[in-house]
Amino acid sequence: MTFAQMLESRRSIRNYKDKLVSLEIIKDMIKQSALSPSASNEQPWKFIIVNDKKMLKKISDESKKNILARIAGNPDDPTKGYEGMLQNESFNVFYNAPCLVIILGPSGLKNLYVDCALAASYFMMAATSRGLGTCWVNLGSQINDPKMIEELGIPDNCQIIAPIILGYPAKIPPVPRRKDPQILKIIR
Repeated sequence: MTFAQMLESRRSIRNYKDKLVSLEIIKDMIKQSALSPSASNEQPWKFIIVNDKKMLKKISDESKKNILARIAGNPDDPTKGYEGMLQNESFNVFYNAPCLVIILGPSGLKNLYVDCALAASYFMMAATSRGLGTCWVNLGSQINDPKMIEELGIPDNCQIIAPIILGYPAKIPPVPRRKDPQILKIIR
């Protein structure tokens, strides 16, 4: 697969085969994602691999509960559009994927979001190059329960930036319509 083909092939996958991705492959993809650039070469990203469906369901339920509470406290919350879906007890924010890789880093770093987003992009491209599917599921980042935070091994000083599900795609959706890039100005 050429780089251009990889860029054109990457999709947000929400339908996975019931097949685990080997830990060796996941670790190799994490090594590749750590090749991404970062501000001042800080490389602030950290990774947590969740390869357990019961834990994925617990994280999904925790996130749903916390987002719904947030919406109840603020009807103008940007996630209000997901309220009906989140109220559905059988809805899993991780689309029943077999694996979740959480990219996180130290809170308060000025460029943490950009640095971790770049690592996430590299991770998603590494997956695509292997015929794997991913989806960045921000709905799965709302973990407040101290017991779950401890169980996941999230350090006190860290925040979740990119929860990315991973697996073998059961179905690959077509390319969504893309807008033409807006080049505002060319200075010669």
